[in-house]
Amino acid sequence: MLDRFTMPLTHRPLERLARLLHGRLTPDQVTLGAFMIGMVALPLLAFEHYGWALLAIVLNRLGDGLDGALARLSGEASDAGGFLDIGLDFVFYAAVVLGFALAEPAANALAAAFLLFSFMGTATSFLAFAIAAGQRGIERPRFPQKAFYYMEGLTEGTETVAALVLFCVFPGLFAWLATLFALACLITTATRLWGGYRALSIES
Repeated sequence: MLDRFTMPLTHRPLERLARLLHGRLTPDQVTLGAFMIGMVALPLLAFEHYGWALLAIVLNRLGDGLDGALARLSGEASDAGGFLDIGLDFVFYAAVVLGFALAEPAANALAAAFLLFSFMGTATSFLAFAIAAGQRGIERPRFPQKAFYYMEGLTEGTETVAALVLFCVFPGLFAWLATLFALACLITTATRLWGGYRALSIES
């Protein structure tokens, strides 16, 4: 819901940083590096080092924006790079949720499982429509810089990052926050399934 507003704000700073790294790192190297940094959050969360985990999450998200900016600057944007980027993003999101479940299993495990369940809906509805949209050549006017068709919803990248940050800042409220975010993700899944079905029905 908020990505259309936040992406233009981050475009210029990421472009400047990409210019500094141009010729030194490839977009795929940034993608992989950001993923490895982000995965460090899993053991940090499991041992309840929430401040350090938050740093790993922020650096991962910075790298996630930087790889795309670098790809556009260097002319190396590709379907392969986009596939790697989004695939690792979903693994990272799930790893953070797992970290909270490991930190306090009795308090967090059920909410974490519910959130992972909702992530399955947002991820599959997003990716399934992207495949169909790519096959049919459906345009993506709001997010032309994305490697895949970017299907909007109540919970997008901005909201997900905000939720991960809140989890780390208020770890004692994880169960409540995760449950609320999971419900929002289920709403996103429902609207994407309905909207995607209607869009593809019209196209056919």
